[in-house]
Amino acid sequence: MTVDACAKLVEKGDPERFQSVMAAPLADRAKLLPIYAFNLEVARAPWVSKEPMIAEMRLQWWRDVVAEPKPRAHEVVAPFHALIHSAALPLPVIDRLIAARLHDAYSEPFADQAAFDAYLDDTAGGLMWLAAKALGGQDEASARALGRAMGLANYLRAVPELEARGRYPLVDGRPEAVRDLANTGLGWLRSARMRQVPLGARLAAWQARGILTQAAQNPMRVADGELALSAFAIKGGLLWAALTGRL
Repeated sequence: MTVDACAKLVEKGDPERFQSVMAAPLADRAKLLPIYAFNLEVARAPWVSKEPMIAEMRLQWWRDVVAEPKPRAHEVVAPFHALIHSAALPLPVIDRLIAARLHDAYSEPFADQAAFDAYLDDTAGGLMWLAAKALGGQDEASARALGRAMGLANYLRAVPELEARGRYPLVDGRPEAVRDLANTGLGWLRSARMRQVPLGARLAAWQARGILTQAAQNPMRVADGELALSAFAIKGGLLWAALTGRL
């Protein structure tokens, strides 16, 4: 059970995050890939069946195996489990990340904006903090703010697909509310002390500012599924971020 298996999973299932790993310092990659492979497996769990109970069982399995003192023979569990102990990753953060995905198994809308923000913080915010901590980061608040911004950008891109699957993704889908939401995400970016988040971790958010800016300027692009950067902006933006550390 090696990091190579995690790399293959991330490359296929989360190609944008895989690109960010390949742009990260070489020493960081073996730490980032198990985290991202774990996240991919957990994020997929609610969508493998139309039966919410199946999703609950899969997510509970992950909660159980992560908390076990010894790893199971699984292509993601084994390297992720080793990283948990070598990097002292916080188990409560991991558990909340898994538990938050229960929302994706059901068709109920978020109760309110606070519930939506908590979902972003537990999933994308928690993931960024795990990646940052694995690389020696200590500023949890900045990592979470950056993660929430990235999570929001990705979520807004997914709105049409979520609606097609019978979900109610946004608490308020009016254009003015979407604009406010995107501006909130841009505020999270501004509040994050970027240099306090290790480069290898923060590279994953290289598209966040551009996507959120598009949504703030023209919120109808969210509903129309038109939030996207050009191929040049994607490639050039990642290269620029890797060379300068600026997002």
